[in-house]
Amino acid sequence: MIALDLFLTNQFSEALSYLKPRTKESMYHSLTYATILEMQAMMTFDPQDILLAGNMMKEAQTLCQRHRKKSSVTDSFSNLVHRPTMDQFTEEEIHAEVCYAECLLQRAALTFLQIIKASPHRPAKGRIREEKPLSQGHLISGWQSWDLNAGQFGICAPHHTVVIPGTITSWFHLQAWLIIYSHHDENMVSFIKGGIKVRNSYQTYKELDNLVQSSQYCKGENHRHFEGGVKLGVGAFNLTLSMLPTRILRLLEFVGFSGNKDYGLLQLEEGASGHSFRAVLCVLLLLCYHTFLTFVLGTGHVNVEEAEKLLQPYLKRYPKGAIFLFFAGRIEAIKGNVDTAIRRFEECCEAQQHWKQFHHMCYWELMWCFTYKGQWKMAYFYADLLSKENSWSKATYIYMKAAYLSMFGKEDYKPFGDDEVELFRAVPGLKLKIAGKSLPTEKFAIRKSRRYLSPKPVSLPIPALEMMYIWNGYAVIGKQPELTDRILGIITKAEEMLEKGPENEYSVDDECLVKLLKGLCLKYLGRVQEAEENFRSISSNEKKIKYDHYLIPNALLELALLFMEQGRNEEAVKLLETAKQNYKNYSMESRTHFRIQAAVLQAKSSLENGTRSTGSVSL
Repeated sequence: MIALDLFLTNQFSEALSYLKPRTKESMYHSLTYATILEMQAMMTFDPQDILLAGNMMKEAQTLCQRHRKKSSVTDSFSNLVHRPTMDQFTEEEIHAEVCYAECLLQRAALTFLQIIKASPHRPAKGRIREEKPLSQGHLISGWQSWDLNAGQFGICAPHHTVVIPGTITSWFHLQAWLIIYSHHDENMVSFIKGGIKVRNSYQTYKELDNLVQSSQYCKGENHRHFEGGVKLGVGAFNLTLSMLPTRILRLLEFVGFSGNKDYGLLQLEEGASGHSFRAVLCVLLLLCYHTFLTFVLGTGHVNVEEAEKLLQPYLKRYPKGAIFLFFAGRIEAIKGNVDTAIRRFEECCEAQQHWKQFHHMCYWELMWCFTYKGQWKMAYFYADLLSKENSWSKATYIYMKAAYLSMFGKEDYKPFGDDEVELFRAVPGLKLKIAGKSLPTEKFAIRKSRRYLSPKPVSLPIPALEMMYIWNGYAVIGKQPELTDRILGIITKAEEMLEKGPENEYSVDDECLVKLLKGLCLKYLGRVQEAEENFRSISSNEKKIKYDHYLIPNALLELALLFMEQGRNEEAVKLLETAKQNYKNYSMESRTHFRIQAAVLQAKSSLENGTRSTGSVSL
């Protein structure tokens, strides 16, 4: 626990130094040491950091393997009628199992990270569909979705998709078939290896959970750490899997995965309230869920009380802990306390200087905080810092720089030496691929930037405020009428400029975008009828929209959320089903579907309880 305290007080190097002497003999020292290195690698994206973390995690796994029972939980019991019992394991062996599962999962994450790093930035040139026949299947370069209804499954990897024949009927057949064809792409090999590690980890956690739940289970001297590890793994798997889109879940169920959100949350909550050294990891996962996933992918209603309850004990114990200061800032932002959030993020940056990547997380949040306030120069400043110092998504950072510059008035001085048109034109060449697919936010930024490729480009009307919608930022400013009124004023000016300007091919798209954002502000200001009129006007122009087709289902979503606040839940559900079923292949589709799913659950829950939909329903 000493190393954990050092880490949580920002003494990262000291924590590593404390752990290192025992990494060759202690499973927990070795795993914790490798975990810290992996966290660093995930934040830096540096190839050397990734390699070092991978090597150390492999050493930790080898050490765990030496201490495991010769016939492991997964290998020996998966096909037997009777499940393993505690008396078949020594204290050391049962800890080795849970540590081994954790090593597998973390090594899989590093494998996927290596795939991301190996994927080059390349200009967007449309989809390539050059097929190469094989004896039992075929590889398609570029991007291709799988068709489950046709009896075919596909696994995406960089630059290739494997379409698997319908004759493959089991996980073992699938592994054998993939191994035969994986030599066609080195990244495909890594992708498959990572997937196998994830599944083996999942199966081990599943068996260990069954063991803990069995009537024969009896606790040993250090079993709180064992149980904490099981709850962490089982909770993380169940929560993550339960949030995936239905079509992906169907594929994963084919190879043995399943997820239950309620059970996942319960396991993590029990793990967080326990006294194992993994308790803090359970807390951090829950904080990510409450402050990021349910906010960005939900309706904007977050269980802030639960997040604060989780955070406060740690913030009290580690008042200068960068991780906890960051989440404190995130909670304040969600509550609409933007100035307090800014102070928290600044405190987080001041708290430590060793891991600059913590600063980058804060820069991203500070960028949005100043966007909420309409302070474009400060927002640009943080986007610029990110573009120069961070490797996570260069395309997004450059797009945001250009977006903020375009928000400047003609009379505003631009001291930065950048030109928004040139920045927008640079965005497509910075695209990053993960497992063969572009990041949704980057894809959106690239699509919006394309109009600047013309010799005489038509400017985007309010790009910073449009991207703010993508990240659900209106749910933040909606809690502060002053902020909402200020943003509404900016949107209204943009609307007036569009009305006065010459008509062009983007006119209807731009007008509908302004209507969507204006409707949101009006809703939060209590001007419900005006908000509804703005949302409805987008649907009435559906056939005239040429490019921004995402506006139509999102307008239906926002209208449904407006109806839910009025208690018109049956009408809302109909709108949500229309938005989900009638529109396909538009920008940020998956994110919209996540939000629709959260809204449907909330509306149906309110119908069952006979109440208005003003509460929070998690994904």
